[in-house]
Amino acid sequence: MSVLAAPGDTWGIPGPTFLRFYLAAAVLVAVLGAIHRARVLAGSRQPGYDQLSPEQAAYLNGGAALAVHATLGALRGTGSVGVGRDRRLVTTGPMPAGATPLAQAVHNAAGRRTRVADLRRDQWVASALTQLGGDLEQRGLALSPAGRESARRGAMGLLILLAVGVFRLFAGLSGDKPVGYLLLSLAGIFVAFLILVRAPYRTRAGRAALRTLRQRHVHLAPASSPAYATYGAAGAAMGVALFGTAALWAMDPGFAEQAEIQRQALGNSGGTGGCGGGSSSGCGGGSSCGGGGCGGGGCGG
Repeated sequence: MSVLAAPGDTWGIPGPTFLRFYLAAAVLVAVLGAIHRARVLAGSRQPGYDQLSPEQAAYLNGGAALAVHATLGALRGTGSVGVGRDRRLVTTGPMPAGATPLAQAVHNAAGRRTRVADLRRDQWVASALTQLGGDLEQRGLALSPAGRESARRGAMGLLILLAVGVFRLFAGLSGDKPVGYLLLSLAGIFVAFLILVRAPYRTRAGRAALRTLRQRHVHLAPASSPAYATYGAAGAAMGVALFGTAALWAMDPGFAEQAEIQRQALGNSGGTGGCGGGSSSGCGGGSSCGGGGCGGGGCGG
């Protein structure tokens, strides 16, 4: 049964009718956005997806800063770098055989007596970090800037609907119409927008890889009081990569203190939450507009 517009209805549309179609559009946009976001964030779980070097694991786990700290852990484990009295890095041994591009860049920066806080601004270190992030994106473990932008597209439709709803809200208020249900709907759509607009760096495959690595290397967690010297430079680096700079402090507190490395322990959850499409359910259903639940002018302004 259709609802005819009464004189004075906002925009010539009765409140219940507007709210019914408005919520249906919001649910449709939110569901489609969640499906698209889930596909983008899935990543790739090709064979060997969880076989990561300490530097790759660190970059995936904590970004460029942690990748640098993990590399420092490896170089410190081989006796290649130290810290001078002025709290600047120094080289204390040759570059390790088979050093990665990032390890080479950090070792060379240490030879120029660079501070740890300034390493990421070093030209060669920055270049190696960019390559490291690009490798993770190509493997489907991390999202490129374009991928993150794509993941946010579903939220843009909700943003448009929010704008329409806000205009309707103020129009209803100016006409002295009931807008309670419209206000609740806007709150639900706004929550859905906040969920869909988030675009984490790691894909679900990336988070799964980190979980697997933590389980595989749980013995390197500082809480396990590992003897890092037993596991060599690679083990020390992996400990920092997976469990934060707290592992570097546990391995060599004097070096960590002199180098002014903040003690940071990363959680074991593997990162940001999922992108479930159910967040928009609070916006669903126009049944509340039926019957006598909203008198006269309706609940949609």
